[in-house]
Amino acid sequence: MSQVVKTVRAGAVLTLVISREERRNALNADVAAGICAGLDGAEADRSVRAVVLTGAGDKAFCAGGDLQPNAQGTPFTIDAADPRHYVAGLIRRMEACRLPLIARVNGHALAGGFGLASCCDLVVAREDALLGVTEVRVGLFPMMILPPLLRTVPARVLMEMCLTGEPITARAALADRIVNYAVPAAELDGKTDWLVNRIINKSPTGIRLGKQALAKVREMSTDAALEYAQFMLANMARTRDAHEGFAAFVEKRAPQWTAE
Repeated sequence: MSQVVKTVRAGAVLTLVISREERRNALNADVAAGICAGLDGAEADRSVRAVVLTGAGDKAFCAGGDLQPNAQGTPFTIDAADPRHYVAGLIRRMEACRLPLIARVNGHALAGGFGLASCCDLVVAREDALLGVTEVRVGLFPMMILPPLLRTVPARVLMEMCLTGEPITARAALADRIVNYAVPAAELDGKTDWLVNRIINKSPTGIRLGKQALAKVREMSTDAALEYAQFMLANMARTRDAHEGFAAFVEKRAPQWTAE
């Protein structure tokens, strides 16, 4: 595991912490590799039920690409001829994650940092944290993170963010459901734990297959999606977790999930 992304395990929850506080947890190839490795490890461990992504300290969740001169990860060093950019790989890996992925936005999430939060399934943020895409201020546009932004930010809100480069607070973002919860800093951990605990006691198999289906259905026509959904539902109904869930419902007891 990369030293710039640290892991903290607490029960069924694995937390990945971007640990470049001196650079406002800026994104670079090492951070991307560390997050991907963390997700790989979490998925390989059947006892992990959810992953939380956050940043070190209380200033920034992730400030995007490092704009310091000659810094690793600066967008000004991208090779247009190389389609294997680490940000593209990271976005693909996050969106393919079979476990629930929750962003704990402990500070500002700007540019690529906002993209990371948008790749997560759920977001709990400090209400005073700034969210936005500031690339236009340096003559750029948030190209690499447009796919997740288009799926999580309303079109006109996103256009205004992109054209003005002006961020909004998580408190304001809550109205457009860009984040799930925006709370005072002192309540961030409690709200994150509350949300995660509502997830990890549900069927791991149902969540894993459900996330897979959501990703596929999003790209399909209605007819294709309905055909695929019927196929997936029939297969899910054959899993051990589904049998256990139904039995527990009938017997009026808590289910004992096996993730199978």
